[in-house]
Amino acid sequence: MQLGALAPDLILDPAAASVSITGLTADSRRAGPGFLFAALPGVKVDGARFAKAAVEAGAAAVLTATDAALPDDLGVPVLRDADPRRRLATVAAHFFAAQPKTIIAVTGTAGKTSVATFTRQIWQAAGRSAASLGTLGVTTAKGTQYGSLTTPDTVRLHEILADLASDGITHLAMEASSHGIDQRRLDGVRLCAGAFTNLGRDHLDYHANLEEYFQAKLRLFSTLLPAGGSVVVDLDEAYADRVAAAASVRGLPVLSVGRAGRDLRLLDVAEEAGGQRIAVEASGRRYDILLPLIGAFQVSNALVAAGLAIAGGMKTAEALAALEGLQGAPGRLDLVGRTAAGAPVFVDYAHKPDALSHVLAALRPHVAGRLVVVFGAGGDRDPGKRALMGEIAARDADVAIVTDDNPRSEDPALIRRAIMAAAPGAVEIGDRHRAIAEAVAMLEGGDILVVAGKGHETGQIIGDEVHPFSDHDEVRAALRRSLPGGRS
Repeated sequence: MQLGALAPDLILDPAAASVSITGLTADSRRAGPGFLFAALPGVKVDGARFAKAAVEAGAAAVLTATDAALPDDLGVPVLRDADPRRRLATVAAHFFAAQPKTIIAVTGTAGKTSVATFTRQIWQAAGRSAASLGTLGVTTAKGTQYGSLTTPDTVRLHEILADLASDGITHLAMEASSHGIDQRRLDGVRLCAGAFTNLGRDHLDYHANLEEYFQAKLRLFSTLLPAGGSVVVDLDEAYADRVAAAASVRGLPVLSVGRAGRDLRLLDVAEEAGGQRIAVEASGRRYDILLPLIGAFQVSNALVAAGLAIAGGMKTAEALAALEGLQGAPGRLDLVGRTAAGAPVFVDYAHKPDALSHVLAALRPHVAGRLVVVFGAGGDRDPGKRALMGEIAARDADVAIVTDDNPRSEDPALIRRAIMAAAPGAVEIGDRHRAIAEAVAMLEGGDILVVAGKGHETGQIIGDEVHPFSDHDEVRAALRRSLPGGRS
């Protein structure tokens, strides 16, 4: 594709406009003949430093910031932009071109993965060819390709969109992280609707404070959604009113859910074995639904997902009926198994204060004995949440076992110490394998155990290395040992 076609709003001289572009990258090590190299400013390193190396590798053009310092003798066209990350996104949208016809995005601190997963399932129940994209990777009816980022980098994201469209996917539910929104990765995505789940403390190692974190998410509604794009919010959640207000300023239709919601109003919730019976009012009609998920947060997630499906064109009755067939997202309150005495063991991804609180609150009504939690906190991330998580575990669980999560470059003992200081009476077992084993071994009839923090992950990050580790596998092994005749 010619350079001029990738940036049709820019006035380029004929020679530059006719340059053939064969690929896009923001990594000079991946640059090749005919590539457009995006020399982006970074937190630690300025990509402009690598422009010459990219050109020497064959890059045919360079995109960079207006004020970036580049060598004078690059010998290739240079596109300068005040917001080069956004420009890369729009260029990628032109380069890869194809996208699923209906795309929705969901942002918030907790619940993004569940909402995206549920929206995909609702579409699939109605016969749509659907996919979800986010923390779990790309999931379609054919299975899952696992990823590592909630929102992939700009070029990879648009490559995925084109591949999905080529495979016949017409409906896509994607997670939108604050990093992804702030770094303009979604700016070229053709969205029809967006949802906000909730806001809690997270990513304060990247954002200066909670308000800046919220503003990054708010950009999905204030900027990224096109005119006419729908907004879905649970009005029972803090900050949802501000999202709705921002949408109203732009004249975007707002579909609200929850007890305070106007469109999918939650009337009643009753706990049942393995789920909840919920009553929802929509357009004056009452719907009684058996939701096969536990926890108030899952009710919210399910209603937000239904709202997104409706915003994407589904009939209300069809979307709500599909809620009875929902399956939880992998690593989100997954029931892995039970001990010989019948004590259930769950694995959950909760690695933030609010998420841990919600998980423990969801399990508490089902506990006849003790609620046991195994958890830790990640290294090289917001250290302020460690004490908060310790306080929550000490308050909401009967037995709290503090262990290692993904310590990364930090001393895991110091991370545990910060948690333990706020969790009087907690048990410290640094080795996660042993912590899970001992937690399972202590369970009695009526107890419930949740292993929190890593969910679907299959590795533990220690230093710069990822060591194979699965909470699911560890729980299964411990449960086998707990059975009569079980072996280590």
